[in-house]
Amino acid sequence: MNSRQRRGIILLLLSVLCAVGACAGVFSVIDDVESKVGPEVAAYRLKADVPAYRTLEEDEFEKVSMPRRWLPATAVTDLARVRGKIAVTPLRKGSLLQSDMIVARPALTAGQQEIAIMIDAATGVAGKINPGAKVNIYATFDAKEQGAKPVSKVIVSGAQVIDVGKLTPLDRDGGSRGGGTTRKAAGDAVPITFALGTKDAQRVAYAESFASHVRLALVAPGGDDTVSEGDRTYTLDGDK
Repeated sequence: MNSRQRRGIILLLLSVLCAVGACAGVFSVIDDVESKVGPEVAAYRLKADVPAYRTLEEDEFEKVSMPRRWLPATAVTDLARVRGKIAVTPLRKGSLLQSDMIVARPALTAGQQEIAIMIDAATGVAGKINPGAKVNIYATFDAKEQGAKPVSKVIVSGAQVIDVGKLTPLDRDGGSRGGGTTRKAAGDAVPITFALGTKDAQRVAYAESFASHVRLALVAPGGDDTVSEGDRTYTLDGDK
């Protein structure tokens, strides 16, 4: 073996040693990254904006994978947790769903029942009535239906709101395009669900069917929602 061949063998051995060293370095970096990142877990991200106090649906979220160590402790990893929940605040598209963003929808108590009616958006809701709120429900009846003079009545005081639906356009005949309650004019309406006793539920059903208009008045949190008997009925002639 001449000197040129010996130099070739030496260079080849050096190349092999360098390659082994490079591979060892790469594997070391990979191991270090994996030790810092850790295993990935499922999380959920919003597909679109969700307004506050609206009931959440599972199809409003998309599944994403994130390293467990970078995931917030409050992150929701089981989408079943959104069932029956509402958004506490407006949720933005792309936000990671976390447990402190949602709360359980107000529930019924013993002796209560759910009843939902369509309320004109412009005059009855205006975006300020949310689940958990208390409202006074007013109904106005025109002279024809009363048989005498127009009258306004407080039909229920302190009604608890347990759900506020999506804004629904009404057709020209007064019905919602998706079916449901008949209204006397076209426009937009919102389905509002209340938790009421039997008698109050009957009052609401009657007013929704026969009143010219049904309006909601928001009661301040912690405020007195009772209405005296003398103030429950109003006519223009009686206003002195």
